[in-house]
Amino acid sequence: MRKKLTSRQELLALRSEVKAALDRQKIKLLVCAGTGCVAGGSLCIYERLSELLAEKGLPYSVELEVEAHDETVGIKKCGCHGFCEMGPLLRIEPQGWLYTKVKLEDCEEIIERTVERGELIERLAYRKNGVIYPRQEDIPFYKKQTRVVLEHCGRIDAESIEEYIAQDGYTAFERVLFDIDGDQVVKTIKDSGLRGRGGAGFPAGIKWETVRNLEADQKYVLCNGDEGDPGAFMDRSIMEGDPHRVIEGMMIAAAAVGATEGYIYVRAEYPLAVTRLQRAIEQARELGLLGKNILGSGFDFDIHINRGAGAFVCGEETALIASIEGERGFPRVRPPLTVIKGLFGKPTVPNNVETYANVPSIINRGAEWFCSLGSPGNSGTKAFALTGNIENTGLIEVPMGTTLREIIYDIGGGCRGGAEFKAVQIGGPSGGCLTREHLDLPLDFDSLKQVGAIIGSGGLVVMDEHTCMVEVARFFMNFTQNESCGKCVPCREGTKRMLEILERIVEGKGQPEDIETLAELSDMIINTALCGLGKTAPNPVRSTLQYFREEYEAHIAGTCPTGNCQKLKKIKINPETCKGCTKCAKACPVGAITGKVKQPHEIDQSKCIKCEACISVCPFKSIASA
Repeated sequence: MRKKLTSRQELLALRSEVKAALDRQKIKLLVCAGTGCVAGGSLCIYERLSELLAEKGLPYSVELEVEAHDETVGIKKCGCHGFCEMGPLLRIEPQGWLYTKVKLEDCEEIIERTVERGELIERLAYRKNGVIYPRQEDIPFYKKQTRVVLEHCGRIDAESIEEYIAQDGYTAFERVLFDIDGDQVVKTIKDSGLRGRGGAGFPAGIKWETVRNLEADQKYVLCNGDEGDPGAFMDRSIMEGDPHRVIEGMMIAAAAVGATEGYIYVRAEYPLAVTRLQRAIEQARELGLLGKNILGSGFDFDIHINRGAGAFVCGEETALIASIEGERGFPRVRPPLTVIKGLFGKPTVPNNVETYANVPSIINRGAEWFCSLGSPGNSGTKAFALTGNIENTGLIEVPMGTTLREIIYDIGGGCRGGAEFKAVQIGGPSGGCLTREHLDLPLDFDSLKQVGAIIGSGGLVVMDEHTCMVEVARFFMNFTQNESCGKCVPCREGTKRMLEILERIVEGKGQPEDIETLAELSDMIINTALCGLGKTAPNPVRSTLQYFREEYEAHIAGTCPTGNCQKLKKIKINPETCKGCTKCAKACPVGAITGKVKQPHEIDQSKCIKCEACISVCPFKSIASA
């Protein structure tokens, strides 16, 4: 049980003690315990390393202990390092080495060579084009990144409040309690230009100022952790890897606006994030950083976690609020705005995970520092989830205004297998496609808006030359239609009609007028849907129509240019090489192949179901799909 802190001086004393304890650890083994590496077996690696340290009688600690002996080995479960393609990952401190694709059988060698003798195991270090990169910061994937929100992920024990405090955690909150009044805090956030990282990019300081200036018997701080975009995992990784940073950001917001309660809304599909947030909140309560009369300041604040059932629409703040209140997650018409009449009808500050995670650094380093990152009107950094047909998948953080080319080629390493880049879907189902002509476009809120796209929560799904863009549009429309809450007709019925048209097109049953109908339905939904999610639902279709119209036309004409759409494939028999062995006819489940023995056979395309069974049995390689 942790001793409750009752004053600022006690917090300062604890920080000094845990910093000293951290310095006494001669070597630190930071095992990635983010969801990706956990799925790859990293927790088994953590357990095995702990067992080996015990077997060898080496002094080690799995928790930061104030009275720990000198020369101990610290073994820790840290957050996501970001380089998910190379997991499971293990960082070695103080050398800064990063071991990649670590296996259970590597553990004994790691203890014997790296821990006991201080040697680098080269075969576990990242290697590219014959060059070995032992240090994490030297790896090209990390070279162009600027990690602010993610600075602790992969560097500290994700489950320890003491380690967070040792890294100057809660210093910003401490300053807000004792040195800076609420007006100054709000001014700093406004001057920093911090914009919401959840999608719309609305200035956070304006929300805070509005709530601060309202008179109310109760105010709330709300953290939106309902990240539901396909291919997005930024907020999840922050909650898993640095939960105290999010909590501190909420605490600062609460102190600034006069709120006494906070809620974090996390989807239940993020069990690890929920577990670590719960543990972090309990630790903060034990230390007296949450609860009544925090550090003797007279300020009261506590945080609750609400788990969502995974409804995409609950990422929209009014639907999220309805869900917390025990109602069905339906969005509501605004005004009144959430900041005026939000959770339980009271003034509420709604921001997402990444937005709050920026706040401690802004308070500690100042608005001017934050403005020095990024581009004019788009301060700071942005975390992106880089996925799809790209060499280096993972979690990245770059200054606002970084170009798509830098992300795709310098950080991502280009498309997998040397394929040619075709497009990237940015912003998930609410976003749009960027193409080769946008490679030098700065990725910030304003530049993307000009080309009909949005940053959204930060998902980047990379597509190469082999990707069918009509199928991409169908995939995202299918997702949106399934996730529509059904409250308003434009979204409920409009997305359904759009999906039906797209499904016809990829099945080879499209009509020339379908393209214009899709465009008209898109405009109708955008102009009449109730909430932001409905209004952005047609974006993937609109952007693919704008940049890849010829692919739609080709599908309607009967061919998929990339050969991906199964029902548009044509299975053909080469009459020059077919020997008439009849094996293909016998294998065809629908009797689409006819012909006489020892004579070339033919396929009836009206009967063919494109199962390709005939291709697999042909001994002469005479059958192929096109």
